[in-house]
Amino acid sequence: MATSGTTTFESSFYIDDIITEAYERIGRFDYSGNDIKTARRSLNIMFQEWANRGLHYWQVKNNSITLVDGQSVYTMYRSTADGTSDATAVYGVDDILEASYRNASSVDTPLTKINRSSYQAFSNKTSTGVPSQYFVQRFIDRITVTLYLTPGTTEAGNFLNYYYVSRIQDAGAYSNEADVPYRFVPCMVAGLAYYLSIKFNPQLVQQMKLLYEDELNRALTEDGSSSSSYITPKNYYPNV
Repeated sequence: MATSGTTTFESSFYIDDIITEAYERIGRFDYSGNDIKTARRSLNIMFQEWANRGLHYWQVKNNSITLVDGQSVYTMYRSTADGTSDATAVYGVDDILEASYRNASSVDTPLTKINRSSYQAFSNKTSTGVPSQYFVQRFIDRITVTLYLTPGTTEAGNFLNYYYVSRIQDAGAYSNEADVPYRFVPCMVAGLAYYLSIKFNPQLVQQMKLLYEDELNRALTEDGSSSSSYITPKNYYPNV
C-alpha cells in the first residue's frame, strides 16, 4: 500500500486555508475580501483567548539577560511594537515561569519567585548581593522582573537565565502558517468556525461551540510534559 511518506500537512496549511475550512463548516462557500479580513481578526482574538486557557508548552522559551550592577528591575515587552529599538530587548513575553542566577562560570543558582506582598515586606530593597528571589509584575505593555537582592557584584558575565511564556504570534499575512503545533490544528479550525458562526450563522453557535470546546480540551490534554511528578508530604511533629 502506497503512503505519502510526509508529515508536513500543518506546514502547508496556511491562514487562508484555515479561513476557508472554517467558513465551509458553517455553510459559507462564497465570501468577499471583507469576510476574509473579519475571519483573520477573529482568529487573532481566539489566539488571545487561548492565553487565558492556561499554559501552552510550545510557547515556553528560554533566554538570558546580562545583569547590571545596582539595577534590580529588568523589562521585557509584551508586543513587538512596544519598547525600544534595542537589539537585545525581549518581545512577546507574557509571563516568567522560573529563573536562575547564572555566574560567569555558567553555574546556576535557582531563584525563588515571590509575590508582591512578600517583596513589599522587605525592609531594604536596595540591599546588594547575589540575588535569591524575584518578583514579576505584568503590565499592559510589558513584564518587569525585580530581583532581590539587587545585583552588586563587579564580576563580569553574570546573567538572569529564565523560562518565559511567549505570546502566540498574530496570523499576519494570509500566506503565513499559524504559530501552533499540528496537535492544535483541529481545535484552531473548530474555534474559528465557532467565532464565525456568531457573526454569520447564529443557529449553529451552540453546535460549533461544543465541537470547539471538545477539540480544544483534547489538544490541551495532549499538550505538556510526559515526565512523572512525585508529591511527598512533609512530616511535622509538634512539641517534640
